[in-house]
Amino acid sequence: MDIHRCRFVPYPASAINAVAFSHAALPPVPAGKKNLQKNIQVRLAVGRANGDIEIWNPLNGSWHQELLIPGGNDRSIDGLVWVTDPDEEMTDGKIIHGKSRLFSVGYTNTITEWDLEQARAKKHASGQHGEIWCLGVQPPSSDLHAPRKLVAGTVDGNLVMYSIEDGDLKFQKSLIRTPSKKVKMVSICFQSRNVVIVGCSNSTICAYDIRNGSLLQQMTLGSDHSSASKNIIVWSVKCLPNGDIVSGDSTGQVCIWDGKTYTQAQRIQSHSQDVLSLAVSADGKKIVSGGMDRRTALYEPVAGQPGRWSKVFHRRYHSHDVKTMASFEGKGMSVVVSGGPDASPVVMPLRAAGKEFHRTLPHLPQTVNVKSAPKARFVVSWWDNEVRIWQLSSPSRDLLNGAVATTDLRKTRKLIAQIYIKGDHNITSAAISEDGTFLVASTATDIKAFQLDINDVQQLKIKKVEVTSGGHGAMKVEISPDRRWLSWVENGSIVMAAEITVNEDGYAVSAPSKLRRLHRQIPKNILLGGLGTYDRNVTQMAFSPDSKMLTVADIAGWIDTWVLRVPGEVTNGTNGEADEASSNDSSDDEEEDEKDATTERWVRNPNAALIPKLDSAPVVLSFSKAPRQEGEDYTLLAITTLKQVLVFNPLRGSLADWSRRNTYAKLPEQLRVTRDLVKGVVWQGPRVWLYGISFLFMLDLSQDLDSQDATALSKSKSGLKRKRDGKENGAGGKMDSLNALAPHKIRAAVAGQDGTTEWVDIEMADADDQKGAASSGVEDEDDDFDEDMDGSELQRLRDGESREEQKKDSVKQKAKWWHTYQYRPILGIVPLDSETVEETNGVSEGVPIPPLEVALIERPSWDCEVPPRYFSNGERER
Repeated sequence: MDIHRCRFVPYPASAINAVAFSHAALPPVPAGKKNLQKNIQVRLAVGRANGDIEIWNPLNGSWHQELLIPGGNDRSIDGLVWVTDPDEEMTDGKIIHGKSRLFSVGYTNTITEWDLEQARAKKHASGQHGEIWCLGVQPPSSDLHAPRKLVAGTVDGNLVMYSIEDGDLKFQKSLIRTPSKKVKMVSICFQSRNVVIVGCSNSTICAYDIRNGSLLQQMTLGSDHSSASKNIIVWSVKCLPNGDIVSGDSTGQVCIWDGKTYTQAQRIQSHSQDVLSLAVSADGKKIVSGGMDRRTALYEPVAGQPGRWSKVFHRRYHSHDVKTMASFEGKGMSVVVSGGPDASPVVMPLRAAGKEFHRTLPHLPQTVNVKSAPKARFVVSWWDNEVRIWQLSSPSRDLLNGAVATTDLRKTRKLIAQIYIKGDHNITSAAISEDGTFLVASTATDIKAFQLDINDVQQLKIKKVEVTSGGHGAMKVEISPDRRWLSWVENGSIVMAAEITVNEDGYAVSAPSKLRRLHRQIPKNILLGGLGTYDRNVTQMAFSPDSKMLTVADIAGWIDTWVLRVPGEVTNGTNGEADEASSNDSSDDEEEDEKDATTERWVRNPNAALIPKLDSAPVVLSFSKAPRQEGEDYTLLAITTLKQVLVFNPLRGSLADWSRRNTYAKLPEQLRVTRDLVKGVVWQGPRVWLYGISFLFMLDLSQDLDSQDATALSKSKSGLKRKRDGKENGAGGKMDSLNALAPHKIRAAVAGQDGTTEWVDIEMADADDQKGAASSGVEDEDDDFDEDMDGSELQRLRDGESREEQKKDSVKQKAKWWHTYQYRPILGIVPLDSETVEETNGVSEGVPIPPLEVALIERPSWDCEVPPRYFSNGERER
């Protein structure tokens, strides 16, 4: 595979301003009751400065970004809260988990509710007050039907209440109006159902009764003598389960307040600059703070001294301010997620703090915001309201050989077009045809299409093409390989298809038609509670290489397929059978076929219902690009968040033989233990190249995997790599011992003159210079298949086997799979057409391996623009 390693795509990194879990903690399971926690849909919402909202599923530590709702012009998400209703029990004993609703504020006087089922804003509400700086939700009452309110603090010193009864959102009343508009209400939390605690910008913390708006108590922090304003800003307040109050302010102090007397019990100077965020554990025995000095600090109660706290340790997990935090505790999970201007969420263990590693989630989206037009050698990327198109003129092999190798590499690429999409909403998805002549970009409200004509001097002429979308927009768009069909997903789960035609004026798009998905039996208690039909959102879409089959997959793991029916053609499955559900669901399609049998149209695959539901959400859905003989079935690849690699024959509605023989246990250990999820795939004949944010992995689907060989090989190369034992708390892996925070000796494997290998202790300063030093993380791999001999190869030498035979066996084994961590972080990998000759040694079990040239786009975090950060005395930029 020839790789263009590209870093010229300026995909921006947007700061994280807010994080919020839908549940702070899962309720304990009563004795003798069935554990229903696995049915509770816990989600993490991440709000960014560009208005994007990301919905993450913790998945017991896998952390899947399920949904991305793009923002818009001049929008920012600066506060997020979930409102989750209490659980209810149905007459048949089933539990309806509380309905979850998500609200946001963005330094305006408006509160927005988000419809996660349709991936768009649902309601807006505002009042006659200033910008909202903080938002809190009233705790539930013992009366399950008692209404709950939203309470917001504003920049002009107002405390206002919003009603959310009966699924509505509206301004209700103003609770408090401070005499001086210079007082800003900065932070908020509820001490009880009717008492709200507000941190202000005038060195005070106030307790209000929201029933009548009366001031219960005012707590004063004094003056900040190091600041010119003398006022202390209380950036964050939290309440412990026992009613005590925790505050973090602009002096870098964390203060503990008695919840009954509203007096200060303790003051801890743990940061050298402002404390911006706080989080507390569900049992009230841990406090976590984050500050402008990039520190994350942990506090625990002092043994034998009730009400006294001490700082256990602090770490710098972030490279910038720790602006926001949220905690979650449940079965098998206890974490704190933090974020800030460095754009990467950090997951820190809470219950196992100091015993497990933290984990930094990628700042790049799970969806691939890069596409290519291979025949035109175009690379397309999009962000915000902008689409950029580059052309890579020279094949990668010419860059290393010949005259091109002596030229400036920047001259081999050219930015040939920048397209700005008008409107208030950012781009949700984009696609380009393989020949580079048709481009589509979608927003939440519209679908824009363009005809691209490039002349002899490499100048691109752009012409707009009208698309009838009904004002719904789309979350995902795709163009068929033959450029005859355009498909998109609107309102989260509705699949549409429209024909692309060519006339005298150029391209035209016909009126779309709705493609009916199979009806799935979802229990009533799930539909009425939690997130409703949120998991029916379509996240994956793919056309077959011959453009005669379309498939989509949703978060729940259901796969739907349609086939293109030609006039006069009778579409049947390979085995001519379909189950009862499929027959009933396709009755409407058959009626329409009788009315309109003279044109090509998409109909449901008769055996679509036979494709089983995936065990977890799919992250990849792709057809093999290998030529398909007449009468053969398609090869459809699906990869899930659990690292399951499944190959289907969709016309038959069954698993392919390769998947039946090569189960999850036979996959190479490097793929199974990788924490990052697969983002996309690129096909090369029978080989499939999988990539994630930090890895590139090859699987040869024409050969069967050997679990014993894969395990032995991984053990010989893993060194001191951390293993996952399934007993972690949702962040990183376990440390080696309880004293893992203390310094450790570094050891290196050094080859002796007699060919033996021994371990020696080395100094930290020399660790990078030691050849053969063991890696405590994940090692980088070279691009060849050579490796040191392990014990099995030495045994073969003793048995008299020749070196040539070993090499043949080794190459044959390694050709089944290969991986590298050399490229990171990967925004996307897209194929390019090249005229290079076929590989001479690229034959796997008689199957030729065609040439493959790709553009691999990296977007390192250090290359992204971020605001200036704080450095204390004596510190400097490294």
